[in-house]
Amino acid sequence: MRRAAVAILIAVLTCAACSSDDEPAQPSPTPPLSSASTTTAPRGNDVTTTTRAPRTPTAADLAAVRVAVQPVVSGLDSPVDVAFRPAAAGKPGTMYVVEQSGALRIVRDGRVAGTALDLSGNLSSGNEQGFLGATFSPDGKRLYVDYTDADGDSNIDEYEMRGDVADPRSRRRVMFVDQPYPNHNGGEVIFGPDGMLYIGFGDGGAAGDPHGNGQNLGALLGKILRIDPTATGGAPYSVPKNNPFVGRAGAAREVWMWGLRNPWRFSFDRATNDVWIGDVGQNAYEEIDFAKAGEQGVNWGWNPREGFHEFAGSSPAGARDPIVETSHDDGNCAIVGGYVYRGRAIPALEGVYLFSDNCNPTVFGVVQRGGRAIGPRDLGVDVTALTTFGEDRTGEMYAAARDGTVYRFVAG
Repeated sequence: MRRAAVAILIAVLTCAACSSDDEPAQPSPTPPLSSASTTTAPRGNDVTTTTRAPRTPTAADLAAVRVAVQPVVSGLDSPVDVAFRPAAAGKPGTMYVVEQSGALRIVRDGRVAGTALDLSGNLSSGNEQGFLGATFSPDGKRLYVDYTDADGDSNIDEYEMRGDVADPRSRRRVMFVDQPYPNHNGGEVIFGPDGMLYIGFGDGGAAGDPHGNGQNLGALLGKILRIDPTATGGAPYSVPKNNPFVGRAGAAREVWMWGLRNPWRFSFDRATNDVWIGDVGQNAYEEIDFAKAGEQGVNWGWNPREGFHEFAGSSPAGARDPIVETSHDDGNCAIVGGYVYRGRAIPALEGVYLFSDNCNPTVFGVVQRGGRAIGPRDLGVDVTALTTFGEDRTGEMYAAARDGTVYRFVAG
């Protein structure tokens, strides 16, 4: 997000750039994930199975979809992430909301029922800094958080859960990344259907990626990382052996996808394990990236490319274009990626990927067939200054707004 008024988060979602002319070839994808007809739980939600084949709507289906939103809770302080703890380890359906100012709030029965964690004592604030993301381990026993500390650097920490709250004495640093500038910190931290932890980092900020992090495989910035967060042999985490750049000289073993500017929110389709990434653009274009289940090592082209367009040079060899591009000419400034809807409350919406923008209140839906977009289509509902989407254990979807309200999507 960029501009300073809507900014604290217009910032959380914005800016970046640079690249090397010597582009390493993109590796052939090797499948750490596989397509599945069962429903998985990418944000630490319960794993729910279904015998239904995943539905992919047609253009006519998409044109007929109507949705609305209903408030779930209000009065929060700049909510920027919504997560649900696995019901087997806590109370079913409990919502946790990240406030950028430092608190993880417990939401139950339409009200804030308590604070699960307070990071405000060691937090940078404003624009794109602060408490940015949270997720639970698949068994619900541990909480993982993504925040920028008082020095402005990124931290991924682990906490053990005690009842509904995180035990502050159990804090363990999983990862630390120095941030050269206060913007483009990313903020997504989620468990994939393979049980690994996926972390999104922006390119480190300023504008135009001055350090060339997006195209530098040796840097963790400008990437989505894939790790096993379990402490092993004195190390705070381990790297899966089938990560795409394990064994490549000069490459960071943690890198899963690269060439990203600021992947503020990304998700796995819980019915297919396909990946959708909302990557925030520079001054002209925003993009949604799509990869089939099992693909990894994909270079999304930043900073030579912004969306479908040249930014700082020709497209790197093997780089991939987005599936959707939006323009700042249409009132956009910082894209907010969502989820493919797999709930039951809105049958017509099943298989539709939802996304929005922090400056444009319109919620859009898009469908992919063979890697090509059908849509996007205006779904007829607005959420002003939308900051993030959420997905509960049953596949129902939510959206949070800068004004402190979390909404649930319902049939329109």
